[in-house]
Formats: sequence, C-alpha cells, structure tokens
Amino acid sequence: MAPDPWLSLHGAACQTAQEIAEQIQERNRHQRNGESSAKLNVAIRSSLQNLREKIDQLKDLLLRAVSTHQITQLEGDRRQNLVDDLLTRQKQLQASYKNEGTEPDVIRSSLMTGGVKRGVTNPWLLEESEETRGLGFDDLRQQQRRIIEEQDAGLDALSSIISRQKQMGQEIGNELDEQNEIIDDLTNLVENTDDKLRNQTRHVKMVDKKSTSCG
Repeated sequence: MAPDPWLSLHGAACQTAQEIAEQIQERNRHQRNGESSAKLNVAIRSSLQNLREKIDQLKDLLLRAVSTHQITQLEGDRRQNLVDDLLTRQKQLQASYKNEGTEPDVIRSSLMTGGVKRGVTNPWLLEESEETRGLGFDDLRQQQRRIIEEQDAGLDALSSIISRQKQMGQEIGNELDEQNEIIDDLTNLVENTDDKLRNQTRHVKMVDKKSTSCG
C-alpha cells in the first residue's frame, strides 16, 4: 500500500524539527567556546522557515482531506493534534534560537519542567507519555496502526447501526405509504357509496311523489 503523503510530510517535519534542535545545540556550543556561529544561525533560520512551510502544507492538506471526506473525522482530529504539537515545537525552537532571555543550556529543562536547570544538552524535547516511553519507531507505528484499526472497527459498528436504522426507516416509510393507499381507497369507496346513497334517495323520493300523484 502506498504511504500516506500527509504522514510522510509529517515525518519529514518532525525530522526537520529534530535537526533544528541539534543545530541550536551546536550553535550554543560554539558560542560558549567563543567560536563564530554566523553560519549556523543562517542555517537555523533557513530550517525554521522550512519547518513553518511544512506545517502550513500539513494544515492545508488536512483541511482538504477532511472537507472532501478522504479521512474520518476521528482521524482528522488525531492529525490536527499532531499539527498542534508541531506548532508548539516550532514556537519552542524559535524561542530557543532567539534565546529570549533564557540561557541556551537551560531551554530544554525550562520547557520540560517550567524551571531552570543547567547541564541539559538538548534544547528541545517534549515529555513522553507512559504509554510511549521506551518504545522504538516500529513499536510506535504498530501502536498507531492498532489505534487506527480500533477506530475503524468502531466506525464500522456505528455505520452498521446507522444502516439498520436507515433500513427500518425505509420499511416504516413503505408501510406508511401502503396505509395511506388503503386510506385513499377507503375514502374513494365511502365517497362512491355516499353518491349512490344520494342517488337512491332521490329516486325513492321521485317514485313516492309519482305514487302520491297517481293516488
């Protein structure tokens, strides 16, 4: 099965974010050692722009996929969460690049714990959940696939229920149509009988009138 272009682009964006983190770490090391970091700053700015463009592409593709029903709403919500995570990472990396009043060595610690700690080597790292901690890339993909399969199974069950309800609605509609036809037939029968009764009544009156005249 061909890989999903959106997921491939998301993986590329995550890789770009990781590369930016490593570039910032290298830039900070150069600054501490008194070495020139001009080239690294240029590379970081270019990478940040590349990351922003990838995120914009992810948002556009996601909007198109949801609006054209290429993916389910649940999958759309899951992917939106991934985009939101990337946006958060991009802002953190931007702040780390600018240093914005924070020492280069403590950016990761500040992001992780809300405090300031020294000796942190990675300028960007998000806290993992207990469910994914210690899992490799293949394990994460299998877990993701299992979650998607469970969501698909739930959607299939919901679709089956909706189909049965639709069938029941159609059967009730057909029965109502038949009842309406019976009612229409009864109405016509009553009208015909009423017409005949009026005709017979007029005939009886005429006969009675003639009989009275003859007498």
